[in-house]
Amino acid sequence: MRTIKILLLFLFPFLALAQQQLSLEDCYKLADKNYPLAKQNDLLARKSQLEIQNMDKDYLPKIDLNAQATYQSEVTQVPIKIPNATINPLNKDQYRATLDVNQIIYNGGLHEMNTKMKETQNKLQQQQVAVSLYQLKLKINQLYFSVFLLQEQKEILLAKQKQLQSKINEVKSGVKFGALLPSYQKMLEAENLKIQQQLSEIKFDKNKALESLALLTNTTFEENIILNKPVLNRNLNLSNNRPELKLYEIQNEQMDISKEVISKNNLPKLKAFGQAGYGNPGLNMLDNSFQTFYIVGLKANWNVFDWNKSKTEKEILTVSKDMIATEKENFLLNNQLQSQELEKEIQKLETISAQDNEIIELRNSVLKATEAQLKYGAITLSDYIVEFTHFYEAQTNQKLHKIQLLLAIANYNIIQGN
Repeated sequence: MRTIKILLLFLFPFLALAQQQLSLEDCYKLADKNYPLAKQNDLLARKSQLEIQNMDKDYLPKIDLNAQATYQSEVTQVPIKIPNATINPLNKDQYRATLDVNQIIYNGGLHEMNTKMKETQNKLQQQQVAVSLYQLKLKINQLYFSVFLLQEQKEILLAKQKQLQSKINEVKSGVKFGALLPSYQKMLEAENLKIQQQLSEIKFDKNKALESLALLTNTTFEENIILNKPVLNRNLNLSNNRPELKLYEIQNEQMDISKEVISKNNLPKLKAFGQAGYGNPGLNMLDNSFQTFYIVGLKANWNVFDWNKSKTEKEILTVSKDMIATEKENFLLNNQLQSQELEKEIQKLETISAQDNEIIELRNSVLKATEAQLKYGAITLSDYIVEFTHFYEAQTNQKLHKIQLLLAIANYNIIQGN
């Protein structure tokens, strides 16, 4: 048992470290799973299932129990007298209780089409959820790379602070032995405080962006979480896999099914019915007493002419399909514009990033020369700080351009549906 505890203590730092890693793909998956809207998929599926179950009950017999008692001012009478026969008039108060049963035998396939319509509506609603969740990826990209940039900037500032602290120690030694003025040390310490300010600002900005990312993914992130650098390549596939395109397909499918439902509505329909009852009078209106009775039969219905209402409804659906086609065309145009803009942005950042290494090398050479000049008193400390700052600004710009390039590629892939 003691050995196990020792092993757990040894492994704990590594387990904690593993928990602090986060990738861009992880954020996508967490949003798809945890974002409140994602819960609607299961709810929509359950709703559709219940609606279809309810529609299936239309094919079950419809049973109604009815009862009535009436009093009327006049009743039917026989207008002639029959010799040697007495016909009693009907009672003005009448009573009836019936059990009515109706059963659909044939409805022109309308039930099957209505079921198909419900299934398509469910697919449409679920695809709308998929579209909304997909659009979250652009927000996730922005937040993820914002945090990642701040993370990289912190590393550069820490390296800058380390080098500056080394220079402060050198100056302290020079001040101690009277070789350098105390103001030199204060200048460097002031520069160090500026770095500390920047680190504090990064900390707060990073926490703010992480909180927003946590809300989108409905996940709690530790303050010291490490975001992994995404490995991204621009996907140049010609096919566009945006979920919006599938949404337009399902909308067209829904219009086609609606036309079929309209056609089925105009086909003949056949029902069986039955009625069993007890009342006074019964079916024999001349028998003025309580009787049992029943009726069974078939009923057919066919709407042979509806004043072209069905034709107009189908024309409306055709116009709706044309509107969907227009929306799709507009979406593809905007999507193409966004893709072209991002392509230009990627090309620009690739060009800029290629020059960053050369700038850093030149700035590093200037900084080393400045250090040598400062050592021999050829320049002032202010001159050195200027070049020192330029060198680390070049490194920061390099990180910024690389991360902007990654963000542009990530957004490009999302815009293309990849």
